[in-house]
Amino acid sequence: MCGIAGVLLQPTDSSLLTRIRAMTDTLVHRGPDGSGEWSDDNVGIALGHRRLAVLDLSAEGHQPMSSESGRFVISFNGEIYNHAELRLELGPAYHWRGHSDTEVMLASISLWGLERAVSKFVGMFAFALWDRSERELHLVRDRLGEKPLYYGALAGGFVFASELSAFRGFARTALEVDRNALAGLLQFGYVPAPMSIYKGVKKLEPGALLSLKRQTDGTLKIGEPRRYWTLDDERVAPRRRLLELRDEQSLVNELEALLRQSVRQQMVADVPLGALLSGGIDSSVIVALMQTCAPRAVRTFTIGFEEKAYNEAGYAAAVARHLGTEHTELILTPRDVMEVIPRLPIIYDEPFADSSQIPTFLVSQMTRQSVTVCLSGDGGDELFAGYPRYQFGSRLWRSIQRVPRWGRAVAAATISGFSASNWDRILSPLGSNRISGHRLHRLARVMRNRTFAEAYVGMVSQWVPADGLVAGITGAAPRMDRSVRHEHVSLLNEMRRFDIDHYLPDDLLVKVDRASMSVSLEARAPFLDHRVAEFAWALPERVLVRNGEGKWLLRRVLERHVPRKLTDRPKAGFAVPIASWLRGSLREWAESLLCEDTLRRQGFLATAPIRRMWQEHLVGAHDRHAYLWNVLMFQAWLESRAGGEKPNVGSPRIA
Repeated sequence: MCGIAGVLLQPTDSSLLTRIRAMTDTLVHRGPDGSGEWSDDNVGIALGHRRLAVLDLSAEGHQPMSSESGRFVISFNGEIYNHAELRLELGPAYHWRGHSDTEVMLASISLWGLERAVSKFVGMFAFALWDRSERELHLVRDRLGEKPLYYGALAGGFVFASELSAFRGFARTALEVDRNALAGLLQFGYVPAPMSIYKGVKKLEPGALLSLKRQTDGTLKIGEPRRYWTLDDERVAPRRRLLELRDEQSLVNELEALLRQSVRQQMVADVPLGALLSGGIDSSVIVALMQTCAPRAVRTFTIGFEEKAYNEAGYAAAVARHLGTEHTELILTPRDVMEVIPRLPIIYDEPFADSSQIPTFLVSQMTRQSVTVCLSGDGGDELFAGYPRYQFGSRLWRSIQRVPRWGRAVAAATISGFSASNWDRILSPLGSNRISGHRLHRLARVMRNRTFAEAYVGMVSQWVPADGLVAGITGAAPRMDRSVRHEHVSLLNEMRRFDIDHYLPDDLLVKVDRASMSVSLEARAPFLDHRVAEFAWALPERVLVRNGEGKWLLRRVLERHVPRKLTDRPKAGFAVPIASWLRGSLREWAESLLCEDTLRRQGFLATAPIRRMWQEHLVGAHDRHAYLWNVLMFQAWLESRAGGEKPNVGSPRIA
């Protein structure tokens, strides 16, 4: 795992290596084991690399790396898990210098061409490939978005990097906040791709490839990103029809075989390896299969909280005992949390507001004390229909659909005719915190939607542009329509599709990547092997959800290794007690960021709705922590930019 960066400037620019080193210096945490630069002054290109050595620890794994012919130069972040198989397929004629997956990538591209080679890669990756013959740069991101890649035209050049910090290292002038991206952050808790928080900088989307060519007259022709892979319903349909005919036992067998293959390949490393274990279904499946593949006890890691309602460490310990892993546990205290809060804007680089970012960083920090690579259960909920909202969302939409459209319009108008605060006053005598004005307004938005896809976006939103929270936005938040959609897609698959296309890469994988890489830990996700993903997407719904139970098929795999009683409990996720912390240990910090003077001085957000929510939360009238955390993470990020920052969060330690 590594950090990459690159620039394309005018050939007359003499600052190529200086600029690329300034960029890679901001990525030391992603690659503490070495650095490298390569440049060609004749065309004005420079590639940079920071290395976290995981495979081929020798100098033969050094990057940027040139192909045997010298035609291609690559700077690569990630892992190609099937590189050994590809090496055999390439044959003995190739003169191998080492045993890195990077060298296999170059040989594959040289023999088969870029797109055919990428179609054969099984792994997580973001890489830049310079074709010296064609004077062409290709940027490529893995199918499901595990590894990040930003790009943009800045300061007279084209720039790309693993993190936005490298852009700040490159730019001589301050980068401008994109207010539309900010509206997306407040709505979803993350900046939705392809936007970034900065104007002029974009994220390359999952499964996409972007090409740029240096013309003979010196100008740069920048193409449009194109998708080389997607979970396309039409392409999957024939396989889905075949799986419909299969009996359940054979489907369990095939899923276990696919997962075992993925786990086995992802356990290959030349450094110590372990796994994150929450005690839930997804991580327990991964650890159980790891244990069947390992010659010795797998090392597992978990964290818990002093607050009993949020502490699930005991479940992880029970699974670890059953499987016989070498288990490490850390119970977090409020002090641990307080030490991390000021570091979040630096760790996550771009404002990010999934509150489970805190335990994700702390478990990564603890894990890095013992291993360099860890496997996780990320992706299981999206691929195998594990979220309770999938069943709730379907029921809600079917209920709404029973009401004529005119009736829904009248009801929505009536609800919206009262402000959220007025509804709270009306509802307060009922003595229930479960119904609030904001929830009613969200219901009204859902009732107005013409399609279920639009309704689901409303279900997973917090602030929306109509709230008027962001000053100066040019329009509504971006449509979340990255998906390739077809008629007759079920409600369940509409929700899974949205989460696979948006929530998974823009939230969950961002959270894990930044947290783990901030302490130089490589995190791998066996569920996100595209062969597993394609199988899961083709599964009939009868083996995804049954009798109100999600992940039905995945549970059957787990029961072969772990007794159901150890994992059969309501889904909790990686929840943290942010609501109570904001009223207690985090109150002073939050007040400093939400005070009127700070909000007005910054000039991005309206003060009245934020102050009203803050007061409602403090007095316990309503739990507003989800709304407030989105605001707080932007405020903290903004303040960190104003006060200066350090690119690295320091060496790993247990807080």
